[in-house]
Amino acid sequence: MPQQAEATQSAPDDAQTPPVKRQWQIFLVALAFFTRIPIPAKTPYSSERLNQANRYFGAVGIVVGGIAAAVYLVAQWAFTPPIAVGLAIVVTLLLTGAFHEDGLADVFDGFGGGWTPAQKLDIMKDSRLGAYGAAALFMMLGLKWATLSALAEDQPLYPALALLVLHPLSRICAASLIFSYPYVRADALSKVKPLANQQSQQDLWVLITTGLIILLLLPLSSALALVVVIALVRWGCGLWFHRQLGGYTGDCLGAAQQISELAGYLVLLALM
Repeated sequence: MPQQAEATQSAPDDAQTPPVKRQWQIFLVALAFFTRIPIPAKTPYSSERLNQANRYFGAVGIVVGGIAAAVYLVAQWAFTPPIAVGLAIVVTLLLTGAFHEDGLADVFDGFGGGWTPAQKLDIMKDSRLGAYGAAALFMMLGLKWATLSALAEDQPLYPALALLVLHPLSRICAASLIFSYPYVRADALSKVKPLANQQSQQDLWVLITTGLIILLLLPLSSALALVVVIALVRWGCGLWFHRQLGGYTGDCLGAAQQISELAGYLVLLALM
């Protein structure tokens, strides 16, 4: 968890906290967990609130995607669209500390280099970057840059919309896996241990509602296409993780976010 979240205080009795204020505080916990964006040092924290923060992962994506879209819109006035796209991607890496990209690399290193689930998990815990992970990162970042740049060829402002829409949708896709598959590593090195259990239907509905709201920014045909493709990516990632490990880890969620984000950009490009 990022440093600013570690400095937060223990949560007070939730019964004494107004519901709206409590939800805002839970959102801040989610923001601290998944980004490097500072939050107030006095934000109350508890393992229960971190567990409930799952519901706001899509909202965190709106923040990250919104900042990236703003950077692109400003940069494209001074530079060519490919340069503006590159700067927007760099900003997302800085905002998140490459949290999800790290998960993608670990998954490809583990799945590519290990034979048994135990071996794969050991490799995924290794902080060193292997050939499989490096190749996955290179291809992922390159394809995202190329796809967003291609979107800008016909409609220079369209990459901003794509960033704003796909960052939350991809995080919703990844977070939703928690509700369907078992968590396979519960040790101190876990990135999502407090988030991997006791999820409620309310958490799921907040995720889904966030996704539906962001889809309103798109034409109906584009929104439906994204829903279908991201649902397929979710199914494919879930099946892949289950066959490789018997469930998911925090790294798997990061990989799912990256894969679904790229798939969304490709769908929007294909529809153009």
